[in-house]
Amino acid sequence: MSINPFEQNPCSTDLMFMDWDELYPKSYNKNDTDAFTKTRIILMNGTEFEANGFSHQFARHCPNNDVRRELAMTRRQEQQQQKKLSHLKPINENLLEHTISYEQLAVDLTAILAQREPNPYVKMALDFALLEDFDHLYRYADLLEMEHGVRAEKLVGCYTEIMPARPTIAEHRCPRDAVNRFTGKNAALITKLNTNIITAAEQQTMNYYMNVGAFYTSPLGRKLYQEIAMIEEQHVSEYESLIDPTQTWFENLLMHEYVEAYLYYSCYEDECDPYIRHIWEQFFMMEVGHLHRAAQLLERYEHKHWQQVIPGGAFPELLKFHPNKEYVRDVIRNTVWLTKDREDYTPVCDLPADADFFTYQGEVNPTPEMVPSHQVICQYIRCRGMDYRFEVAPNPIVELRNRRCDNTEVGRNPDCRG
Repeated sequence: MSINPFEQNPCSTDLMFMDWDELYPKSYNKNDTDAFTKTRIILMNGTEFEANGFSHQFARHCPNNDVRRELAMTRRQEQQQQKKLSHLKPINENLLEHTISYEQLAVDLTAILAQREPNPYVKMALDFALLEDFDHLYRYADLLEMEHGVRAEKLVGCYTEIMPARPTIAEHRCPRDAVNRFTGKNAALITKLNTNIITAAEQQTMNYYMNVGAFYTSPLGRKLYQEIAMIEEQHVSEYESLIDPTQTWFENLLMHEYVEAYLYYSCYEDECDPYIRHIWEQFFMMEVGHLHRAAQLLERYEHKHWQQVIPGGAFPELLKFHPNKEYVRDVIRNTVWLTKDREDYTPVCDLPADADFFTYQGEVNPTPEMVPSHQVICQYIRCRGMDYRFEVAPNPIVELRNRRCDNTEVGRNPDCRG
């Protein structure tokens, strides 16, 4: 049954602060907790980071202190939400184990959003980057097994395959090619949700890698985090450019709160852990209060009703996590040879010789041997004889089936065609 958060009775936003005992949660068990519970926690952590960053930027561009006080109240409450979510992570889960959950989120969330996306261009953007996060999962998983002896298929609950896709070396593109066409005010509500959700999720991954990479305990791992963090920045640029840039600050505030309410309710409906499900319910009710307050600010300062920004208001289909193995395989099969050429998605073999892609590749990847993502797999193969994978069938791309040699040509070399 559809639910409309604008028709819910909101709690007073002055009565939503948590004391220290309530703020510090019981951490999940890294060995027993469902993999999709961990991805939901990371997703909502990233959603709160995005809300916090937007709120601060709004305050820095707003001369009205009454508005800034309203933003500060909501922001502090959402900061508490973020702190509680981030501390659900247990102490004994190391950086790389946690990273596997980040990449599983990137893979399965993107696949789920792409399958429900009505805009063909937005769907293409999702499918295109999906393959890259899928390849990141493979690189991190090999490093995890090589350095810690932990097999990542256990961490992902066997929901998600682990194998190469578009090689990470082929993902380094000129920044000019990281900008997409934006959607407009008349985009479908599900498109607005999808673009905002994926931007926040990828931004969280980017921020995580930016901050934790230097804390990793081996030079090879530090280099891998550094490289993949650069790809995540690229993904954020690609995804954020899809969002309608003509929204006003107050319209954007309303959309941020709506996205949060939608996601918390989706998590509540989807969650299998009773303790964490209660958190989703609590935070959903908090977001209903924030959403109603944002609607009041929109009406007071721009004389617009929330229906002008979110017609109807009822949630569309909720976000439910599930395995996407066959869909990901189809995307690999159909798009692994593509790259970006400004706003377009183009087979690398169709690019002119002077394309920015090749110039940039020559600058950052002068030889494959120096690229960390390639080094990880080569070192694993030297140690074990073949790479680590979790596959239910052979890779759909013939060139990516060789487990004794890491391919650096697919999606990068115009003479290597499927």
